[in-house]
Amino acid sequence: MAVYPEYMVAPIRQDLTEVGFEQLMTPEEVDSALASNEGTVLVAVNSVCGCAAAKARPALKMALASADKKPGKLVTVFAGMETDAVAKMREHLLPYPPSSPCIALFKDGELVHMIERYHIEGSDAMRIVNNLQGAFEEYC
Repeated sequence: MAVYPEYMVAPIRQDLTEVGFEQLMTPEEVDSALASNEGTVLVAVNSVCGCAAAKARPALKMALASADKKPGKLVTVFAGMETDAVAKMREHLLPYPPSSPCIALFKDGELVHMIERYHIEGSDAMRIVNNLQGAFEEYC
């Protein structure tokens, strides 16, 4: 069951989908997006919180806009909304505890880089941009 009304989260979803993120709505979509054993997938667990609005989403957009190397696929789930899809994504993010927002990078089906909420809260957007671009350089 959704925690927030859709009209409230629609513009927050759009903040990422308008720059190429695919919104995953079901557990099956999550498994399908991460099933490939080739290439890179950037995952954003989106949220209505202030650190997602002020830091995580802007950093994602800036990092992607200015990176030389980029992930092959961009996907997102929305914490507090499609709970089954988010729960499935969190299974893929183990051993990391549930965290929203958070950002993960998969390469060839393996989780290789994770930015948890406490990293986002404790950083400014540019530090997150640099962190992401370093991961893109290493893994993409």
